[in-house]
Amino acid sequence: MTNLQMTGILEKMTGKDKDYRYMATSDLLNELNKEGFKADADLEIKLSNIVLQQLDDAAGDVSGLAVKCLAPLVKKVSEARVVEMTNKLCEKLLHGKDQHRDIASIALKTIVSEVTAISLAQSILVTLSPQLIKGITSPGLNTEIKCECLDILCDVLHKFGNLVADDHEVLLNALLSQLNSNQATIRKKTVSCIASLASSLSDDLLGKATVEVVRKLRSKGAKPEMIRTNIQMIGSLSRAVGYRFGPHLGDTVPVLINYCTSASENDEELREYSLQALESFLLRCPRDIYSYCHEILHLTLEYLSYDPNFTDNMEEDTDDESLEEEEEEYVLKNAYLESANEYTDDEDASWKVRRAAAKCLAALIVSRPEVLANLYEEACPQLIDRFKEREENVKMDVFNTFIELLRQTGNVTKGQIDMDESRQVSVSVKKINFPRWLLKQEVPKIVKSINRQLREKSIKTKVGAFSVLKELVVVLPDCLAEHIGSLIPGIEKALNDKSSTSNLKIEALIFTRLVLASHSPSVFHLYIKALSSPVLFAVGERYYKVTAEALRVCGELVRVVRPNIQGVGFDFRPYVHPIYNAIMSRLTNQDQDQEVKECAISCMGLVISTFGDNLKAELPVCLPVLVDRMGNEITRLTAVKAFAVIAASPLLIDLSCVLENVIAELTAFLRKANRALRQATLGTLNSLIVAYGDQIGSSAYEVIIVELSTLISDSDLHMAALALELCCTLMADRKSSPNVGLAVRNKVLPQALTLIKSPLLQGQALLALRNFFAALVHFANTSFDTLLDSLLSRAKPSPQSGGVAKQALHSIAQCVAVLCLAAGDKKCSSTVDMLTDILKDDSSTNSAKQHLALLCLGEIGRRKDLSMHANIETIIIESFQSPFEEIKSAASYALGNIAVGNLSKYLPFILDQIDNQQKKQYLLLHSLKEVIVRQSVDKAEFQDSSVEKILKLLFNHCESDEEGVRNVVAECLGKIALIEPAKLVPALKVRTTSSAAFTRATVVIAVKYSIVERPEKIDEIIYPEISSFLMLIKDHDRHVRRAAVLALSTFAHNKPNLIKGLLPELLPLLYDQTIVKIEMNSDQHFGRVAAVTAVISHAMMWLLHRITMQLLDLQMSLAHHPYYILAGFSDFKSCLLQQELIRTVDLGPFKHIVDDGLELRKAAFECVDTLLDGCLDQVNPSSFIVPYLKSGLDGHHYDVKMPCHLILSKLADKCPSAVLAVLDSLVEPLQKTVNFKPKLDAVKQEVDRNEDMIRSALRAIASLNRTSGGDCSLKFKNLMSEISKSPTLWDKYYSIRNE
Repeated sequence: MTNLQMTGILEKMTGKDKDYRYMATSDLLNELNKEGFKADADLEIKLSNIVLQQLDDAAGDVSGLAVKCLAPLVKKVSEARVVEMTNKLCEKLLHGKDQHRDIASIALKTIVSEVTAISLAQSILVTLSPQLIKGITSPGLNTEIKCECLDILCDVLHKFGNLVADDHEVLLNALLSQLNSNQATIRKKTVSCIASLASSLSDDLLGKATVEVVRKLRSKGAKPEMIRTNIQMIGSLSRAVGYRFGPHLGDTVPVLINYCTSASENDEELREYSLQALESFLLRCPRDIYSYCHEILHLTLEYLSYDPNFTDNMEEDTDDESLEEEEEEYVLKNAYLESANEYTDDEDASWKVRRAAAKCLAALIVSRPEVLANLYEEACPQLIDRFKEREENVKMDVFNTFIELLRQTGNVTKGQIDMDESRQVSVSVKKINFPRWLLKQEVPKIVKSINRQLREKSIKTKVGAFSVLKELVVVLPDCLAEHIGSLIPGIEKALNDKSSTSNLKIEALIFTRLVLASHSPSVFHLYIKALSSPVLFAVGERYYKVTAEALRVCGELVRVVRPNIQGVGFDFRPYVHPIYNAIMSRLTNQDQDQEVKECAISCMGLVISTFGDNLKAELPVCLPVLVDRMGNEITRLTAVKAFAVIAASPLLIDLSCVLENVIAELTAFLRKANRALRQATLGTLNSLIVAYGDQIGSSAYEVIIVELSTLISDSDLHMAALALELCCTLMADRKSSPNVGLAVRNKVLPQALTLIKSPLLQGQALLALRNFFAALVHFANTSFDTLLDSLLSRAKPSPQSGGVAKQALHSIAQCVAVLCLAAGDKKCSSTVDMLTDILKDDSSTNSAKQHLALLCLGEIGRRKDLSMHANIETIIIESFQSPFEEIKSAASYALGNIAVGNLSKYLPFILDQIDNQQKKQYLLLHSLKEVIVRQSVDKAEFQDSSVEKILKLLFNHCESDEEGVRNVVAECLGKIALIEPAKLVPALKVRTTSSAAFTRATVVIAVKYSIVERPEKIDEIIYPEISSFLMLIKDHDRHVRRAAVLALSTFAHNKPNLIKGLLPELLPLLYDQTIVKIEMNSDQHFGRVAAVTAVISHAMMWLLHRITMQLLDLQMSLAHHPYYILAGFSDFKSCLLQQELIRTVDLGPFKHIVDDGLELRKAAFECVDTLLDGCLDQVNPSSFIVPYLKSGLDGHHYDVKMPCHLILSKLADKCPSAVLAVLDSLVEPLQKTVNFKPKLDAVKQEVDRNEDMIRSALRAIASLNRTSGGDCSLKFKNLMSEISKSPTLWDKYYSIRNE
């Protein structure tokens, strides 16, 4: 726009007609918002003056538009103009007319919010800060001006607090003086202002502010309102600065607790503010508040039931569960009337105290997972008792607190097996209390109390009650079996009552679905009639979310009504047609939400598969509807899955009316790009062909086979596995014509032979491929010799792709073995002879053939006894002499697997060879390992004489200098321990005290291999002895310590309940392994002691070492005590024991630093990561994050930082309060990582590693950003801002966030 046009707008803005002024101001706003708008110096002056003038316009809508103009204007004019406008607005605020003050305040806030440039902000603050301070402290100014100045200053400090560091002390003194104001509004705004300032204050000034506030609290004779303000100030400070407030808790917590307990009866606000401050301490300073947690717990429990003005005669427990509602309401009403005579509800503020106590208790639950068992003993009964709370809002907070307790129980016990938790055994340590077991004991009380709440009239109360029940079922899936009868009336009432809201119905239906899915069907059979009616009625609800949830409940109801085909013990037939009719009405209705459509389709699939034999007349009606839904792009995936359920039904539902159409539709779906649809289609086709193959023509099979051939590749192994399984099903069908086998050989076999060469092939895909080759021989009349030649030829290197991958050779060998067994003994024997002939050829040019021959012999020998082939073991062992390592490894593998086929013949041979062939011991031990591992997997046992020989041999090799030998020995011992635990565990325990460090390390690793996920008989035997192995974590040898850490990690992953009792003692020792150990530094740690020890003799040094080790044992026995502190001793011990872990190697022209402790630190961090999954209730996150996790994040090595990022992500999800409390200290190491750039001459491996590191750090940052409250950290906000401004980092972060 030209200056002439702009001048016209400005002239109209000063006109007398307010409509002209409004339109002109609106035009100006539009112009200012245009990106290309620019103004010269003269126009800037005119614009700034006219906008400021318009702020005082008598017409409110014009002045409002003028304020909006300020936002873009600040970005379009020079710095000097913005400063000038700010000064003028300050003048208006402080000395202008009353009617202009509000708009001036809004305008200043707008400018502050729009300023982003640091230089501009600094220029504004130079003049703005002193004027605001003047407005706050000048005695002549009225309250309104002070309040406006405080509001603006709060915004300034929140955004630019770090830019006024020089004025912090002046600002703090000015604000602290206002805490004594007689005006409550000024005190309240001052509290917010100081909190905004606190986040950027130095530790000294923060300490000064805290000391001043505490001094005021401790002063005698202070007015109650001043005390309340100062307590609010304490809480706001802790919320603003987080963990930095921790050092001041010793001064503040006792004062707050004292005020809570000694406040006058009517001073409810004082108690409320004190409890709110304590809640903030628990969430923001979890590490430093630890010593006060017990006291705070008792305080919250005391005030959770604080209700001095009300006595409810119905609060005492009664055994009369059949009390009529009318009687309850009558008695309750009388109680209210009696209390009302003394004290009205309007005057009663005690509910605020109870609400604050509930929230404080919730903060304790969330922030201290390690005291969960104690919380169940002390807090859980009182929380359940407080479900009777009379104030609805407080009752919701009590429900939410109990839900937090349940969720925390779910978090800390997730993935744990339910050993006999009621058995409180101990291993020389304190008793273990399992939270889940403790919760089970409270279930009857919970149900009794919740049932009372479900009889209440309040909708909100009922919703809260169902939320509690829902969370209870999620944590303890089978806990309500004995209480279903008492809960049914509450569910009925929630669904049938006309006053029930949609929200209540949805909560009731979700709970019903969860409880139906998690309990035995027989539990509900007595109540099906009462339950089914309201659920089926809910299916017809108008609100789609209620309908969808009701349909999901119907699906569970169908399974409950007829849990098996026999239907013995319960007559399901009366419910078949009502359920069918309710669902059919929804299935045929086109005008409804997609969620309802999908639920109706899924539910109808279940109904047909379960009740199909009772719906023969209805099938011709409903099945075409499902086929029609397959033709709809939106519902076809759900419909395909529904037909899979129907096809898998043991009732063999009559699908003749739709089968041809279904097969045609499904075959077409195999060509679709939608991966989920193709997967579902393959599964459904498989089920249909198994059940209805005799009704499907061979021509349809051939079309399917053509489509399958395109799905078999290593780009999607899961899809390839499903396609191969379907091929096997097609070939196995008795009705298959020869054309089907021909089609498979022509279309699918070439793809399978290509797939077998993939280095990615494993798991289910490999199993499906093995079955495919067996099926080719069994059912498709394929020549065995042709198939064998095709497989063996795949192992030949090709000029284009080079050699065949090792994994591909193993895959080919397994398929050859399966092929031989499928072809019969004669073909198998001839193949073995052919393979042994290859081995007899001494030519070194056919190493690839020999490699494959050995692997094939091993795979065949594992499945079939090859003792009829004379001297096969001798032929194989001769390959140990090969110059190629892969040949030797394959020979070792083959010998072990052949021994599995005939233990009595080949095991003594292997043992004899180990004793006599020293040079071949490593390979022979690997053969022995194959035998033992297979026996442990197959649950087979050795002869006693063999076990003795094996153990003697293995224990003799425990001290081998070769780490590879020791690892094989450890794995063998661990797997034998699974077979013979009674013999092995005592033998391993004895060797934990061996003088040889390698022996101690080997036996601990052996224990690691013996702990598997599935229950084993070794669990009971090793349980009392675990400490003997894991306490080697304080061994003086790093190899032994690392072995103990690895074993602890395995226990935590597979059997966490076995080690929970030891964790209080083990965790301090584990954390110590994460610290970087450096050369002993006398300046830092030892002072005078180091100076003396420098001159004493070597013998004295040894003596000192022995004494220190004894002191260490004493320290470790006390380390888990919460009140135990031994300053500096840990550092002394670390340096004394591990000073050798980082050493400098002189390589002549340069020096190289070697970190021998890297593997140990990496293992320790990975162990902590595992413990967070299974033993969260034993871990105190606050004591680990700083300093241990922080030191790992600060480290320089990839292998340590990566697990630290994973731990941080996990803690952000599971223990957000502990992370948020120290978030500021974690930002710097994360910032260094994401900004690190490798050297210009760095090799590709270093660059790729750095990229992985950055992505790992960004993943942790994304977890932190998802955590509610992360925006309280200014440093973290700045980090997020920095990432968003970097296109490279933001692209990576965005992709990670959306993973």
